[in-house]
Amino acid sequence: MDSIIRYLITIIQDQYKQICYLLLFICKYIPLKQWAFDDSHSPEYQKFKVDKLPTVFTPVTFDYQLYIAYIQYRYEYLIKPIKRHSECDIPKDLVCPRCGAPHGYLYKNNGSKGQFQCKVCEERFNSDNIYKHTLELRCPYCGNILVPKKDRKCFRIHKCVNPKCNYYLANKRKLPPDLKPEDKHLYKLHYIYREFTMDFFRMDLHSLPKNATGFSFKKFSPHILGLVLTYHVNLKLSTRQTSHALKEIHGIDISHTTVAHYAMTAASVIKPFVDTYDYKPANILSADETYIKKLGKKHYVWIVMDACKKSILGYQVSDNRSVGPCVLAMRMAFEKFKVFPGKALKFIADGYSAYPLAAQYCKAEKGWDFDVTQVIGLTNDDAVSTEYRWVKQIVERLNRTFKSSYRNTNGYNSDEGALYGVSLWVAYYNFLRPHSHNYWKPLNELDEFDKAGNMPAKWIILIRLGQQTILNMQQSSPSAG
Repeated sequence: MDSIIRYLITIIQDQYKQICYLLLFICKYIPLKQWAFDDSHSPEYQKFKVDKLPTVFTPVTFDYQLYIAYIQYRYEYLIKPIKRHSECDIPKDLVCPRCGAPHGYLYKNNGSKGQFQCKVCEERFNSDNIYKHTLELRCPYCGNILVPKKDRKCFRIHKCVNPKCNYYLANKRKLPPDLKPEDKHLYKLHYIYREFTMDFFRMDLHSLPKNATGFSFKKFSPHILGLVLTYHVNLKLSTRQTSHALKEIHGIDISHTTVAHYAMTAASVIKPFVDTYDYKPANILSADETYIKKLGKKHYVWIVMDACKKSILGYQVSDNRSVGPCVLAMRMAFEKFKVFPGKALKFIADGYSAYPLAAQYCKAEKGWDFDVTQVIGLTNDDAVSTEYRWVKQIVERLNRTFKSSYRNTNGYNSDEGALYGVSLWVAYYNFLRPHSHNYWKPLNELDEFDKAGNMPAKWIILIRLGQQTILNMQQSSPSAG
């Protein structure tokens, strides 16, 4: 029996060695997908990475008298006060910040340099010890207190300036050996944390613009409003071209200013219905940003879409490329889920650092814990790009479709005009535009459209649904009644 047991143990040990050799071989020569995608070995991409969250120091304090009594009971050893051979200049009111031991148990640890050590708990401290900064943000790698460096529009940048930080030293070793000292600032070396100063989850995403006007058809009928939206949005005509087409084809004399006012007001009414519609999204989302022009200046449109059902779930227009509008677009998309899928969600974006930073903010504020998969570059140079390139290309094609309709407008004249112009196009894309994906039918088919005989009537139905959504919002708000 003993020989059989020894034989089996020998076999198990041999198998264990073989498993270790195979694991070592896999780790060295067959990298996993995430390892193949991880570019942390290259310092050039460090600036696009988002560091993990900082730590907050939570000290564990106790009473020195109870600790002395415990040591005496457990080990039969009594911790006695220090017997000093010379006069001590330690202040009488100085106590250990960890256990509260008085100055009789304290001695100077480094002479006259100001550091003390407690004989009871062996804590080293000085006059400005860490127990006075318990609420300070600390580097998760070295524990050093982060220093606020810059204030941005939506967040404050904190930086670890410790020259002996493990994170800093590891990044410093990755620098090219022939790098000039004056070019070291081109690489991200220190740990950085961005503290948000705005609460993006308290912003109202469905508010009406202040200059929205009502539909008073003193001269024109609702059918003409439907014609305006059909020519302007469906057929991608500018306001002047829409005015000219209505006059030449239908004999309707309407100014381009009235066309712009109709489109603005219709967009503001339809927007709440489009933003709160139950799209029943899948667990694969794709995000991207593209640029537009407002009074000749570059603005950005953020889009989050359902990669499977092709519907646009979240969108925002901003004058900058910061993380704020990215968070709002994500929030608008994630609120479409009745139950947030968590780690089951596949969120695909490009290599811009705003997406992982926005994901970090969503996790901290709302508990939406998900991973952002970033497809970098135009070619499939890694395993992740090869697997998820098709998701990224879906939103890229969407951007081209949007640009083909936006290009005729020659830009927008105001921030609200840009936002509601985009929202009007999103309503058309989600509910009116035929898609080959859905056998040349709209992505989201409404039962109310069964009675509509043409496209202008469908626009009027969308306006009515938007008005009903606004009425429901007003009745369910706390201030109603």
